Amino acid sequence: MLELLKQPWPWYVAGVLIGLTVPALLLIGNKSFGISSSLRHICAACIPANIKFFQYDWRKESWNLFFVGGVAIGGMIASFVLTNPNPIVIAESTKEALSANNVKDFEHLLPTDIFSWSSLLTLRGFIFMVIGGFMVGFGTRYAGRLHKRPCHHGFVNLQLPSLIATCCFMIGGFIMTWLILPFLLNL
Repeated sequence: MLELLKQPWPWYVAGVLIGLTVPALLLIGNKSFGISSSLRHICAACIPANIKFFQYDWRKESWNLFFVGGVAIGGMIASFVLTNPNPIVIAESTKEALSANNVKDFEHLLPTDIFSWSSLLTLRGFIFMVIGGFMVGFGTRYAGRLHKRPCHHGFVNLQLPSLIATCCFMIGGFIMTWLILPFLLNL
């Protein structure tokens, strides 16, 4: 059984299991899935300041903090106990494209050329980890949560705003991948 857990699972199995988390939370505890608000709950619990944004009953959402703790503990268990001993398989075309943009490490889950403590002190590492993390966190809070809903719900119901949002998400992803990412990788 342990060997089965150590192997990479196909996307159609892992994706379905991850996707079933949302309805399971709704059915079991009438809870909506979300991690982006956890930092707000932690700040509300730990910072006794008189900041209006943190003045609410965070204890009603304490289940979310246990969920995030479980995600962190699960990640550590997966990293230390369930590590796949086989090298990560990456398409040759992807390796060539990344190598042309100064990414040479393909031995780890994330390339240490970008994501490591030593690269954090470089401009490229700082942009990817600190500024990128800030932008994801700020955008998530600004939007109220991490939004995939327009793609999943509105698009299926043929709502024009959801079609526009989905097209904008895709265009933004293409621009990032083909224009901005090569520039950032060559810093």
